[in-house]
Amino acid sequence: MSHGFLLTWTTYGSWLPGDVRGSVTTVRDEPGPRRRHNVPGTPYDPAMSGLNAAARAALRGPVVFLDEEQAQCLVRQFQETANTRGWRLSAAAVMRNHVHLVIVADDGIEPTTMLRDFQSYGSRKLNLRWPRPTSGTWWTESGSRRRMPDEHAIRAAVRYVENQKSPLAIWVAEQIREDASGG
Repeated sequence: MSHGFLLTWTTYGSWLPGDVRGSVTTVRDEPGPRRRHNVPGTPYDPAMSGLNAAARAALRGPVVFLDEEQAQCLVRQFQETANTRGWRLSAAAVMRNHVHLVIVADDGIEPTTMLRDFQSYGSRKLNLRWPRPTSGTWWTESGSRRRMPDEHAIRAAVRYVENQKSPLAIWVAEQIREDASGG
């Protein structure tokens, strides 16, 4: 049996803890251990100017933004990575500051493994053609790994990816396009 995942991650420094757009942050709600607010369907943590300023000050280099050529290169690498791993890439969108992928993989494949592989192989490909960012990385640490419970949810995730605003590169599997058009 297989399952779908919507993987999303940002470029280095482009969405920091405490951001005015909200963020998924490890914070202390009350006395005790810190907690990560990352439950799907719950609100982002609100803007926290002090936390955002501290995160910005801790950056090891400038914020990374991708260009169209890099985005096209990444989509090709994501296709190759999925193919090599035996996963089905259903859709990919690369924007200036983040990436969305819809992946279908067999049971037992951890989404953290998929995210790590896509980021690693994407970085390797970028590093072959462009100077490595000053920070040493193209991406934020980790990202969202949302599980899609059924085929309907996978199709909804594909539509979400396909309808991104201002993508630098976008790709949807032909089979998905044919199914959507009734072909």
